[in-house]
Amino acid sequence: MKIEDFQDIFYKKEDNGICTIMISRPERRNAVSYISFLEIFTVLEDMEKDDNAKVLIITGDPEGRAFSSGGYFEPNFFKEVQKDVREEIDLMDIAQKKLCIKLWNFYKPVIVAINGMAIGGAITMPLAGADLIYMSEDAWLGFYFSKRAIIPEFSCSFLLPLLVGFQKAKEICYFGDKITAQKAYELGLVNKVLPSDELMSYSREQALRLIPPKGPSLSLKLMKKTMHAYFREILDKTLDLENRALRKAFISKDFNESMKALKEKRDPNHTIAPYIFKTGVTVREFLKKKKDSKEYKEWCDWATKQFKRLDYYWDNLNDEQWEKVKKYYECVCDYLDKKAKNT
Repeated sequence: MKIEDFQDIFYKKEDNGICTIMISRPERRNAVSYISFLEIFTVLEDMEKDDNAKVLIITGDPEGRAFSSGGYFEPNFFKEVQKDVREEIDLMDIAQKKLCIKLWNFYKPVIVAINGMAIGGAITMPLAGADLIYMSEDAWLGFYFSKRAIIPEFSCSFLLPLLVGFQKAKEICYFGDKITAQKAYELGLVNKVLPSDELMSYSREQALRLIPPKGPSLSLKLMKKTMHAYFREILDKTLDLENRALRKAFISKDFNESMKALKEKRDPNHTIAPYIFKTGVTVREFLKKKKDSKEYKEWCDWATKQFKRLDYYWDNLNDEQWEKVKKYYECVCDYLDKKAKNT
């Protein structure tokens, strides 16, 4: 990809050695896509070739009212991408292994200035790629993976427990509760919290401290290289595991339900129950008149087993099978409704 073809970010290089990436898609709250990540990858390659490029600052376009609202899920966006750019993107690399390893091996300092909400990949990417993270007081983090029925990417499955411990990492990912800037600081996820109007000036001040004559470039490079070396293979393996899990999660009914719920602005319902429960209630009502009968007791035993089995079966249905299941249970309900009325 060529720098002049960038669509999702602004890239600026200064004579003093500071380079800046601004994630800029205000119309979608600076949401990031495969294109965004490829553009960031291209910036890293450009900086590696430029001896005058000393420090990278990443922030969000203020017009987007966010650092980044996370992953951009638009099924048809890829069709509009130029063919030569499409060839550089691996759609199966959902965990962003290519960019994550590039960031981990990038030995120039990276500062991330989180100037608004940072959701999903907008926080996992900084955790993997930033040496210093500064956050405005009104910003917040959203590890919303369970809310989207997926798992973290950018090797967050390893890095988050490393930073906060296993129990806290699981709590953060399992429940996906909003994390304020102050809480993020207390957890050790960010280095400093600042008033929003001081965030960028402070980030630039810190960047200048890492550039000669104030900062020893070679020493900083060797520090980062040494700190990261031990964990490189662990990240590589974790990213493969994340990719495998994400591919499975993205074709699940839970993911489809979470996307539908997001669009309809409601809580997701991660169960097969909407159809099976309706059937169960209808059958139960039909047999209520014979509550003490053998048929009713047999129904209760059967229903308990079937509900457990079908709740597991839910995740393994493809779209065609799911439509058949829905039609079957709808037919059963209609039949029993008519029969109950005639009893």
